[in-house]
Amino acid sequence: MSVSTTSRIEEIWGSKAGKLPLDFANTAEWHMSSSPEEKVHNYSDLVRWSQDAGLFGQRTAKSMLKEAERHPRQAKAVLRRSLSLREAIFGIFTSVAGDKKPRESDLALLNEFLGDASQAQHLVQTPTGFDWEWNQDSLDRMLGPIARSAADLLTSDDLKKVGVCADDRGCGWLFYDTSRNHSRKWCSMESCGNRAKAKRHYQRN
Repeated sequence: MSVSTTSRIEEIWGSKAGKLPLDFANTAEWHMSSSPEEKVHNYSDLVRWSQDAGLFGQRTAKSMLKEAERHPRQAKAVLRRSLSLREAIFGIFTSVAGDKKPRESDLALLNEFLGDASQAQHLVQTPTGFDWEWNQDSLDRMLGPIARSAADLLTSDDLKKVGVCADDRGCGWLFYDTSRNHSRKWCSMESCGNRAKAKRHYQRN
């Protein structure tokens, strides 16, 4: 089952997808337009987004930011890798939502991150059984859970509920369609949906 994100992602970052890999893809607005708007400008943004998504708590976030200050080149490299993972996830899920075959390069990149993720987790015993725990001491510790959640969603029955905003300006936001008949078309009715409704009304009159 893929990871659901917290309400802070919607409150602070605006995305209403509700699934970790989709919300991560939505960290670029107008993703299908000629001028996407970047929301993750630096490593600090990446850590803050990951914390808001529930991947780790405030103590871990502070520790990672301090480590990034000591190793700025490594932090910049992690940021570049995170954005490449985001673009691969975006490409895969927009292709799936459009009933198209994803690019092999995107799948290969996701598999590369999944291979890294397998080395970055270990099995631990919990009060209710066993679970996977991610390593705590790396600057890129958020990338494993994101890649893993993308793979989980791709291999689940929930995949058919993934959609992409139909706005003709290139909104490109991904969403998880929980409507009764899976007929959702827009990232939200308050923005792109209302615009499309107003446009249809104007054309009729």
